[in-house]
Amino acid sequence: MIAVQSNRSQTYLHRANWRVASALREAAELLKIQNASPFRSLAYLKAAATIESLPEDITVIAGRGIEALEAIPNIGTAIGTAILELTSTGRWSLLDRLRGSLDPEATFLTIPGIGPTLARLIYEHLHIDTLEALEVAAYDGRLAKVPGIGERRLSIIRNGLAGLLSIRGGGRSVRPVHPLPPIDILLDVDREYRTRAEAGELRTIAPRRFNPQGKSWLPILHTERGPWHFTALYSNTARAHQLGRTTDWVIIFFSTDRQPEGQCTVVTETSGRNKGKRVVRGRENDQ
Repeated sequence: MIAVQSNRSQTYLHRANWRVASALREAAELLKIQNASPFRSLAYLKAAATIESLPEDITVIAGRGIEALEAIPNIGTAIGTAILELTSTGRWSLLDRLRGSLDPEATFLTIPGIGPTLARLIYEHLHIDTLEALEVAAYDGRLAKVPGIGERRLSIIRNGLAGLLSIRGGGRSVRPVHPLPPIDILLDVDREYRTRAEAGELRTIAPRRFNPQGKSWLPILHTERGPWHFTALYSNTARAHQLGRTTDWVIIFFSTDRQPEGQCTVVTETSGRNKGKRVVRGRENDQ
């Protein structure tokens, strides 16, 4: 009887570790297909191999927080954060983005105080698609500016995020302050993306949203600047389509091996002193 239980436990362990490793391998393959840095793909492959060889269930390790994951060879902060997301939600926003199947509104619906209409407004106004990015917005003032969010609802959302992200983070909310890429680097990535997209030089993906025919039309760029990894795509939001700005608004995701992913939006300013210039939303005063 003990042997049978041991075998079942080992099978469950292998299944959990295999699921996480498979997600990391798929991300590595998609990054390779989309012409990302081979070193980035290799990092995911090394982490996948390490996880498959672990004698302990990766979900148990993740339950102890990001520090426990970072103690595993070949797993840094960025991959550790991805594992926390995978083990706590069963999804990984980066992988969904690479597939073209990301649905941030569904992700936001997991937070108390956010219904379908508000989830859509948050996505349309802030151009964010992860709970970590939503938490940052909840504390830096941006979320409070979204229609329908007063002080009481903001407090409810903050508490809901703290509860969910503390589960991912092993008892603490994920709200560290990380450095942002310099403005000039972000604008250079934006310039590279738009130039190469217009020239037809980039791989395209078929986004699930606003794409009933399943066409592969959305260019995707993976590029590096020093320690920074960047992914850039045109905004595929309802508002961008309604205003005809899908080839103007560019979403840039950024990370390093030592910090989780962040994101920003670059647009052509339509008023004020920066009118006609490309600006990073939320950092206009720095330009």
